[in-house]
Amino acid sequence: MSALLAYFKPDTSTASGTLLAPARWRPLEILFWLFALSLFWLAPSKVLLLNEIAILALFALSLDLILGYAGIVSLGHAAFFGLGAYVAGLLGKHGLHDPIAGLLIAGAVAALLGFVTSFLVLRGTDLTKLMVTLGVALILRELANKFSNITGGADGLTGVTMGPVLGLFEFDIFGKTAYAYSLAVLFILFYIARRLVNSPYGLLLRAIKGNALRTGAMGIPTDLRLVTIYTIAAAYAGIAGALLAQTTQFVSLDVLEFHRSADVMLVLVLGGSGQLWGAVIGAIAFKFMYDWLADITPQYWLFWVGLVLVLTVLFGRGGLIGFYQTGRDWLARRFKTGGAQ
Repeated sequence: MSALLAYFKPDTSTASGTLLAPARWRPLEILFWLFALSLFWLAPSKVLLLNEIAILALFALSLDLILGYAGIVSLGHAAFFGLGAYVAGLLGKHGLHDPIAGLLIAGAVAALLGFVTSFLVLRGTDLTKLMVTLGVALILRELANKFSNITGGADGLTGVTMGPVLGLFEFDIFGKTAYAYSLAVLFILFYIARRLVNSPYGLLLRAIKGNALRTGAMGIPTDLRLVTIYTIAAAYAGIAGALLAQTTQFVSLDVLEFHRSADVMLVLVLGGSGQLWGAVIGAIAFKFMYDWLADITPQYWLFWVGLVLVLTVLFGRGGLIGFYQTGRDWLARRFKTGGAQ
């Protein structure tokens, strides 16, 4: 019992305990993943929407790694998402029907693009980085449209077929296998990202984000760290795009459009950047808000989305996660004060 308590509530009186505390799984987090898995049976009619949420959460998670932890601003993150989607789609169309193999190859190709372009992104100011990332996405979009004989162009890439996951679970038209597959991939990559950002390497990334000049003056190779995290984030985004291609068995130019990058940025603003969970919570809120508002006011739903985002920025420091943390701290102080009286 003492070991279990130590896992959920580590001893913060020591330096190692203080560093490891954020990496410990809290009961509320475990309950979240169990609830997400239970929706497979509790809400079978919503699994298609839940699959989209899982993919969007992974895409937002990839952006959070560079924006929330390294301070790299990107308006062209859809480049890696779209590249992963096209790689997985083309593999599925031309003979490689194993979803896991396609997922890994798509992530590797996106990581390669991230590594190559990272040297361009590191040059210049934040405005330069914005323009470079946006330019990479626009170039890929035009290439996909130009080589329509390969990608399908404006008509989209059709004929994508996927074999069963692990040779056991066939993709069905109801989306049950797709949701379970996407949720499993999201959980695994979330776990890896959690370990990464709470490691000494993750602490260095936060130091670089806070003051890159001071961190470099300490003898730390900041560029190498930033190239590494940018490459990892590109791989995550490529895997998210591959999931979309594999679960829908269709790829269109839409995966490389600017709104993909804008939407994932809005997800992070809504959920809160620099905390990983902000990507997941933001994706859930964004997708359900989109689905609900599109049904109520199909002509003006963008107005309400904009209003929610403005209110979140004005009154919620750190997005929805910030709201939660502020409320939790207030309740803790309130009960502590009440107990003292």
